[in-house]
Amino acid sequence: MPAVDLDTLPASPLEALRRVFGFPAFRGLQEAAVEHVTAGGDALVLMPTGGGKSVCYQVPALCRPGTAVVVSPLIALMDDQVAALRQLGVSAGALHSELDPEEQRRVSRELEAGRLDLLYVSPERLLTQGTQERLSRRQIALIAIDEAHCVSQWGHEFRPEYRALAGLREQFPGVPRVALTATADPRTRADILSALAMEGAEVFAGSFHRPNLILAAEPKESETQQLQALLRRHRGHAGIVYCGSRAKTERIAASLAAKGTETVAFHAGLAPDVKRAAAARFRSGEAVVVVATIAFGMGIDRPDVRFVAHLDMPDSPESYYQQIGRAGRDGDPADTLLLYGGEDIARARHWLAQSAAPEAQKRAARQRLEAMIALTETAQCRTRALLACFGEDLSGPCGHCDNCVTPSSMFDGTIEAQKVLSAVFRTGQRFGAKHVVDVLTGESTEPVIRWTHDQLPTFGVGRDRPARFWHGIIRQLVALGALDVAEADEGFRTLQLDTATARPILRGETRLMLREDAAPKPREAAPRRARSTAPVPDGDADGPFEALRQWRAAEAKAQTVPPYVIFHDSVLREIAASRPDSLDDLAGIKGVGASKLARYGKSVLDVLRAA
Repeated sequence: MPAVDLDTLPASPLEALRRVFGFPAFRGLQEAAVEHVTAGGDALVLMPTGGGKSVCYQVPALCRPGTAVVVSPLIALMDDQVAALRQLGVSAGALHSELDPEEQRRVSRELEAGRLDLLYVSPERLLTQGTQERLSRRQIALIAIDEAHCVSQWGHEFRPEYRALAGLREQFPGVPRVALTATADPRTRADILSALAMEGAEVFAGSFHRPNLILAAEPKESETQQLQALLRRHRGHAGIVYCGSRAKTERIAASLAAKGTETVAFHAGLAPDVKRAAAARFRSGEAVVVVATIAFGMGIDRPDVRFVAHLDMPDSPESYYQQIGRAGRDGDPADTLLLYGGEDIARARHWLAQSAAPEAQKRAARQRLEAMIALTETAQCRTRALLACFGEDLSGPCGHCDNCVTPSSMFDGTIEAQKVLSAVFRTGQRFGAKHVVDVLTGESTEPVIRWTHDQLPTFGVGRDRPARFWHGIIRQLVALGALDVAEADEGFRTLQLDTATARPILRGETRLMLREDAAPKPREAAPRRARSTAPVPDGDADGPFEALRQWRAAEAKAQTVPPYVIFHDSVLREIAASRPDSLDDLAGIKGVGASKLARYGKSVLDVLRAA
């Protein structure tokens, strides 16, 4: 493979960025972070997914003598990063359990000979005596700890083995360390610095606002139909659908496949070869929908994921942000859809209450869960509410979430809430939402007659409103904590009053402003698309763009690498739009570094001439 000559260190980080990565300038806080780490300082880098965190350690790794060690939690993430760096002509390798013996020996030889610029390892592998002994004989340029939120007991996806990385300061004295994450609230940030013994590190925190993400949340009504409506808008696109259980994952995947959607299921209970095959299809660039539990998580590097849907509510804003962050990494518009219901909320509270975690951790988790519940029910700018969970104050409404595009109506729902609470109480707190709504709307169903609930004072007091309205009131009362959903025999769920919260509502001591759920939005009324920052080919460029995509697909298949490590769509669009007719012109396009120019330049020009 043509390689960039890195025997001589680049004169500056900017030179490395231009020569190796093909970018004319740093973005946002990248330059300050890169200069700090290159100079030998420790850093905590907080940037959104797609914000260019990897540049903050990859460029310093090329500017400092020795091998940079990158701690990464997932094999797929390591392999994608290594493949992308090798495309750039950078000597990179990974050591993990799924390497074939020949590749492991090759990487080990390169490390021993001092020819590796970057080495990716898992925390478990790094902390073994053998690995540490081998690294102690080498000059270490820096240590990067990716997905650093895994170190925090307060954060999501906590991994105890990450806590042992604090010892790296003593084992490799004088070596700069950089911790990176896309999701960390203020408490998690402080815990990361403490747990890694990096209290003196400089913190580089960029905005977590991603204008290309269109946030939307809807109460569950018919989740299959709601999901199908999203899929119809994204025919031919890749996406991720998150479910709360393995059984639901397989059921939804089978349902979508039966309706003609290219679908794969992914969860921790599948056989390893099945999971590898599913991940490989997704990484290959296929327009496939992955239906998954959160086991399909960190390490997703595919840039052209056009939507992420949640069929069950995440347990914290951090988890939610991490998961929706897998959409639109290329900067183009991407949809997110969260479907939620009262049972989701109650179930999450029950699981948390039964947790064996220390009380301090349960208290922090409870705060995060309540913030997530508030996020689902907010009638204000949803993006602004999400960013506030990370300590960021968006100056005004985002203009691209569902609440900004189609504002929700609020009303004084005190009397309606009293009717619901009274109906729950008078029916003995032994029935589910449907039965309570039947009582309110005056439906003489067989159970209502059998239990003589048609004789109650609350029978029919809500017949002026449709059942859907009362289900919305019940859901909001569950979110407020005035109602709980309890599990009865054979999985039957009953509504029960939380007396402390419900009593002042029933007495009229508390006024409730509730959201009036809108009717299901027609597809043409979906939130408008955010503007892409990538150049869009005009009509004359469509042919070259598709020709370049086909060439890239064939090239990726021949090399058994994901297409996006060769060139992102945004690079192909710019090439198609500008139509360079020489290698010098092609070199001027952002994302075409020296190695890719040498390796692919002639082929790209040939494709353009033939298109």
